[in-house]
Amino acid sequence: MSGATRSHFPLGRCLINDVATEPSDDELVHRTLAGEHDAFAALVRRHRRAALARALGVLGDPADADDIAQEAFVHAFEQLATCRHPDRFAAWLLAIVQRRSLNRLRTIRRRRLVPLDEQIPATRSDAPVRALERADLRARLLAALARLTPIQREIVLLADVEHWPHDRIAAATGISVVMSRRHLSDARRRLRDLLSSSND
Repeated sequence: MSGATRSHFPLGRCLINDVATEPSDDELVHRTLAGEHDAFAALVRRHRRAALARALGVLGDPADADDIAQEAFVHAFEQLATCRHPDRFAAWLLAIVQRRSLNRLRTIRRRRLVPLDEQIPATRSDAPVRALERADLRARLLAALARLTPIQREIVLLADVEHWPHDRIAAATGISVVMSRRHLSDARRRLRDLLSSSND
C-alpha cells in the first residue's frame, strides 16, 4: 500500500473508555462514521488476520494476500457508509477481500500455485542451519496449503491460526457449521498427509 493510501486512516491505538469491555464492531463502525478514525484502527487490528486468511485462501500466495488485505481495508474505510449491517462488518469486509482476491487471481493466474523452489528465495550456502530449517518448513507448509481447495485453506487458517469458532467461520464464509467442521477435518487430514509425504 502506498504512503498516500496509508494516510487515509490512522493505525494508532484505539481509545476505549471501558477497558473491561471491548466495543462491538457495530459500535466501532458508527464511531468511525462519526469521525473517530481510531475506531477504524481497532477494526483493522481485530480483522486483519482474518482478511489475510481469506485472501490467502483464494490466492495461495502470502505477498499477494497481504496486498489484497490492505487494499480491502482502504476500500472498506472509504465505503464504510455503504455497510448496511455494521454488526456484520466482518462478513462485509471478507466479501470485499473475496472479490478483490478473485480479481487479482484473474490477472496472475499463472502464479496461482507458485512452484516450491520459487516460493522461498535461494539461501546462501553459508547461511546458518536454523535459517535453512525455517525456510524449508515454511516452504513445505506453503506448498501443502497451496494444494488444499480454497475453502479448505481459508477454514484451516481461520480455525487453527485465528482460533475462530465454527459458527463465526460459517457466518463469514456463507456455509453451515456442519460443512465448516467437515472442511476443517478434511483440510487437517490432507495437510498431515502432504507434510508426512514431504518428509519421506
